[in-house]
Amino acid sequence: MEPVRSRSWSALALAGLLGAAGVTHFAKPKPYDAIIPRALPGKPRTWTYASGVAEVALAAAVAAPRTRGLGGLLAAGFFAAVLPANVKMAYNYRTKSPRARAIAYGRLPLQVPLIVWALRVRRSAP
Repeated sequence: MEPVRSRSWSALALAGLLGAAGVTHFAKPKPYDAIIPRALPGKPRTWTYASGVAEVALAAAVAAPRTRGLGGLLAAGFFAAVLPANVKMAYNYRTKSPRARAIAYGRLPLQVPLIVWALRVRRSAP
């Protein structure tokens, strides 16, 4: 029974991460606006809010056992899709404080384990 509990915990932890990140897009949108690639049409705030909605929706999908498989797959795709914003953030932060640069640069390699985590959640779905 332990593996099932572990799989559920992992899915709920991923859902929590996605949900918390999604909420910050609304609570503190300005930092997200700054990393929206200029190549995207429309206003950065629209993309910030849209990605926040996407993260909250993904959190709900991953949390629910019936939609966990699809939610995990879509979360992995989402983590891959936001990589350009993380690259832009790292570029923008190149002249900031060492702490700010460390955070921005640290986000880049974190995308890979996030994608792997989401795919594991997908594979472990009931």
